[in-house]
Amino acid sequence: MTMFPPGNMRIGWGYALVTNRARWFIGLFLPVVFCMLAGMQSVATADRTLRIGLTPVMLEDQVRFLDRWRGYLEKRLGREVEFVRRNSYGEIIELALRGRVDFAWLCGFPYVQHRDALNLVVAPLYDGEPLYQSYLIVPVSDDTTRHLLDLRGAIFAYADPNSNSGWLYPEHVLRQAGSSGERHFQRTFYTWGHQRVIEAVAAGLAEGGAVDGYVWETLSRIEPNLTARTRVVSRSDHFGFPPIVATSAADEATSEAFREVLLGMVEDPMGRELLDELNLDGFAHVESSLYESIGVLSREVAEGRY
Repeated sequence: MTMFPPGNMRIGWGYALVTNRARWFIGLFLPVVFCMLAGMQSVATADRTLRIGLTPVMLEDQVRFLDRWRGYLEKRLGREVEFVRRNSYGEIIELALRGRVDFAWLCGFPYVQHRDALNLVVAPLYDGEPLYQSYLIVPVSDDTTRHLLDLRGAIFAYADPNSNSGWLYPEHVLRQAGSSGERHFQRTFYTWGHQRVIEAVAAGLAEGGAVDGYVWETLSRIEPNLTARTRVVSRSDHFGFPPIVATSAADEATSEAFREVLLGMVEDPMGRELLDELNLDGFAHVESSLYESIGVLSREVAEGRY
């Protein structure tokens, strides 16, 4: 006579059997599923277009150059690349902080403000060093101005409120003298680009302006008739050149691959041609300490420590 356990016991045995089989299935196959999903995500990341934000430190009308640089990067990275340009530093900074771009070419000023959220990739080499200066410029007809303080009561052009050379440094100079841009000048305005500062001063729309020295020197090569209508009054000490940074959207492998491509441009004929158009000698890996002098200016202006 075949004996069967009572109904509630049969249910208990069956539940235990199903539970054990479920545990066995989960323990065996769940790690495989996770690996498959991770692999799919990795492939999706590798296939995703790489987005690079550019602030107006780039010169105007460089669409053809950017097309060729994009093609160069795509060939060496093995994925599509898109340059994202906006009209102000602030817009690119916002995209970078929100992870809407993978990399961004920023000024050192916003980098030191947000260095906890941004990782240094490389800094450009200009005249063999990852350094640049802020220039004070006036119309060429002005042969008397020798210092920023000589422009009291003038109309002055700034590049961008998030630019070291185009706002922070001259503001720091004025604060050291016990003044500020608002008090020292009759009127100030932002052009939202270094090239536009030069154009405004050259056209007489401003009696002085603060500009990235690299931009002025580069324009003097390609548009000498424009820069010839301005005069460089003074140059700041050297600061860390505007860096290329990685955002939260770029993983370590992607950042390293991008860094290697940029570092290798100087060894490649097409890369050297592109660098020459940028008026750069190459790119270099740098430490965050390179931008500490900008950090000092930023803190002193923000805290009013004079």
